[in-house]
Amino acid sequence: MNDQEVQMLVAATSMVLLILLITVIILFVFFQKRKLKFILEKKEAEKRYMEEIAKSQIEIQEQALQNMSWELHDNIGQLLSVARMHINILGTQLTDENKEKLDDISEIVGKSLQEIRLLSKTMNTEIIQNMGLIKSIEVELERFNKLNFLVATLQVSGEERDLDIKEEIILFRILQEFFSNAIKHSKAKNLEVTLNFEADRLNIVAQDDGVGFEEGEIEKGSGLINMKSRAAIIKAEFAMKSAKNKGVSLTLAYPYK
Repeated sequence: MNDQEVQMLVAATSMVLLILLITVIILFVFFQKRKLKFILEKKEAEKRYMEEIAKSQIEIQEQALQNMSWELHDNIGQLLSVARMHINILGTQLTDENKEKLDDISEIVGKSLQEIRLLSKTMNTEIIQNMGLIKSIEVELERFNKLNFLVATLQVSGEERDLDIKEEIILFRILQEFFSNAIKHSKAKNLEVTLNFEADRLNIVAQDDGVGFEEGEIEKGSGLINMKSRAAIIKAEFAMKSAKNKGVSLTLAYPYK
């Protein structure tokens, strides 16, 4: 074998090795892309699955709240109405002194009846849909003020926009969870809620002046996870900030659809 043949053999071998190397690289890149695509599709499927689970849980919760609303309004509300009617009838048969005491009881029953009716409104999905987000928040805050839980205020700025009805309910339920925590745990005297309708989003801020908490102290069962999952479903940015004795602040940035 002469030098020319050796050079040709080396060149041919190098070419074959180069082709093999390029083939291996192409196959490696191809399978890496396939692997990456599979991982992304799996993550996306898992994300969709978790969103569907969360939506199903919300639907179940909403149905339970609606059933409780009907129960409060139709049954307990009806019983209190009948009780008040009997108290008023009984009052016509008593002396003025005893009648005055009975009037106080009648007033308490009347206030209880009014509170149940307000509570049933904020629990009933259909009523919230009819009232809209702003009116629903107003009714809830009005209830707190009447019961002297705290002083609650609402401020609305910007040009009001029509929002997706189902997502309005989710926004309201997030705020309800915050309100509930403010009343049960914060020992707050004031609760302020602001809605700012901007060009591309609705910014919501709810702030109390209660005892607050150190970051990281919230227990998993306190409702924070529930609020976060609801916000994630409607693609709303969620943030909650607090410090000891400096109250709690909730911020929601909801992009218009």
